[in-house]
Amino acid sequence: MSEKSDHITLTLNESSSSTSSGTQSGSRNKSLRRSWNQLPRCQRNLIILIIAAMCISFVFLLPSDLVTKNAVNLDTNGLPFTGQTAVRRNNLGEGHNDDSVNKVISSQGDSADLAHNLANILPAPAPQKQEPQPQSDIENVVNIPQTQREQQQEHLNIKPIETAQLASILNNEVNNANNLNPRHSNNPDEDRTAIEASIQDPSTLPTLNGVTIEEFLGRIDLKHLPQKQHFHGPNNERQEAVVNAFRHSWEGYKKYAWGHDNLKPMSESSYDWFGLGLTIIDSLDTMYIMGLEDEFVEARNWVNEFLNFDVNRDVNLFEVTIRILGGLLSAYHLSADKVFLKKSIELGNRLLPCFLSPSGIPYSDVNLAALSAHAPKWSPDSSTSEVTTIQLEFRDLSRLTNVTLYESVAHRVNEKVHALEKNNGLVPIFINANTGTFRNYATISLGARGDSYYEYLIKQWIQTGHKGNDFLVSDYIQAIDGVFSQLLKRTPKENHVYIGELINGKEFKPKMDHLTCYLPGTLLLGHHYGMPDSHLLLAKDLLETCYQTYMKQPTQLAPEISYFALTESEELDIYVKPNDAHNLLRPEFVESLYYFYALTGNRSYQDMGWTIFQAFEKYAKVAHGYSSIGNVKNIFNTRLRDMMESFWLGETLKYFYLLFSNNPKEIDLEKWVFNTEAHPLPVREN
Repeated sequence: MSEKSDHITLTLNESSSSTSSGTQSGSRNKSLRRSWNQLPRCQRNLIILIIAAMCISFVFLLPSDLVTKNAVNLDTNGLPFTGQTAVRRNNLGEGHNDDSVNKVISSQGDSADLAHNLANILPAPAPQKQEPQPQSDIENVVNIPQTQREQQQEHLNIKPIETAQLASILNNEVNNANNLNPRHSNNPDEDRTAIEASIQDPSTLPTLNGVTIEEFLGRIDLKHLPQKQHFHGPNNERQEAVVNAFRHSWEGYKKYAWGHDNLKPMSESSYDWFGLGLTIIDSLDTMYIMGLEDEFVEARNWVNEFLNFDVNRDVNLFEVTIRILGGLLSAYHLSADKVFLKKSIELGNRLLPCFLSPSGIPYSDVNLAALSAHAPKWSPDSSTSEVTTIQLEFRDLSRLTNVTLYESVAHRVNEKVHALEKNNGLVPIFINANTGTFRNYATISLGARGDSYYEYLIKQWIQTGHKGNDFLVSDYIQAIDGVFSQLLKRTPKENHVYIGELINGKEFKPKMDHLTCYLPGTLLLGHHYGMPDSHLLLAKDLLETCYQTYMKQPTQLAPEISYFALTESEELDIYVKPNDAHNLLRPEFVESLYYFYALTGNRSYQDMGWTIFQAFEKYAKVAHGYSSIGNVKNIFNTRLRDMMESFWLGETLKYFYLLFSNNPKEIDLEKWVFNTEAHPLPVREN
């Protein structure tokens, strides 16, 4: 179109122009109205349609662009935690003031206001640009983009009646990746009906109209498997030493306990807790990460040929979930071997009866063969940490199968616990599956039966993309505020910071389990994702206290429980009672050292870990493996207990190996989150 004076003319093609303008090419252009009237009706209609389409496009596209630009800046009342907006704090390699203990304990006043803390975590809203993601040897699971849906049908050879259903399953609903809503139903009755139906045949996928596990797996081609991860084996002498320790443990287990849960290395026998080969499954991803290919293949073949869940005995929901389901899922993500996904789905189905309680808080025990669940025989209550430490695994199973039922029933536990009254965010260690309420006057502790509740609050938030208005992270911050105000103290002479317990929910006891030494690493991980600086100070000081529980013992191995002085009249600031002097080869402190090294690159944490590893070598190593110790207080009478727990191979040695790596990001904590049994699972977008 061209414009001249007060007239607008349409310039047509050459033939049309000659017809309308006559023989005089230099004559003045005709008016718009005359030209318009001379056009055929079909051309006029076409021009009208084109102009209308341009107007409609302009009206819709411009607001959409503005909305897109403004959508990043969510209302601050909505607590928009995102990877881009999370505050990155100071480098932990730098030192901190000598009075950091005073800062930690005095910081409770600053951290008491939860809303204030949340506001401090978030920067002022600002437009964000997409930063390129760094390359790494560890990659997320490969998802299937929307544009490949048609290709899936060709590759998978699906019958027409099943095409849409299976395409949705394999696609994992990636087209909803930007939806911040949790992928679970809000209808408990529907979930209960689905569980009752799935019990009839655990070899099928719940809610998928009889699609069997074998059928589902058969329709997954290579393109739709997770990306196989590659590790290069030990790269220094310390890692070599850890691999040798693993091999020594594995050889004893193979010789005397193959297929059983645990090795008794001194009596050259085995011990079965659940009869599910715990040590094999707990060790799968450790062997894969260490590059022990022969051992991994051997274990994989046992899983494929001999792992049978149709076992007529009660098992613990929590322990089986974190060790076996978590171990199988992790092995699948790392190796892309479908046998691990197959076993994961079958086990997940057999655990579902636990959620048929009246309240939705799961029963603690389930018979995998009878598919029936009940409260523990010794009490009507479940441990709070146990019912709130299954969510990472069940959510991951849902994302792999697109069966929302697993995530729905597990997340509903989050919602119910969130709604219960707490003590400054702290929870009693027992909860009743029938009533859905905490036990009155129960102990409050970050050790046994309470510990991983707090761990999974922050890790679930990380697993689901660490963004959005998520009550999990607000519950976590409120709970750490409660730690500051209710449980945190320091010894009178040496100023060791520790976390005690509230007996009957109110009486302070200066007792800290070794289990609590997971907390420094969890606090640091949370700080990495934007939690307050007070969390960082507490993480550092608590890490030092945990280290001293090792160094103050003649064996340089920590006891199961440590006690702390309340007054200056007491002889020792840290002391151990005779019944608590055992060491079970636990991983919690090594886990925290790993997080400190992985997130800071500071190699002094490696040296601390090496001291402890050498102590295990000296006092726990026996002819056919490693044994827990009965007395860490006497180097001449350690009282070996003849038990090698599966977590020695699944957690402790894995964390030692990663701690001693030359590469702090051998496992990228931006892309993977460890479950409480040290099994890495991928971080999702939501």
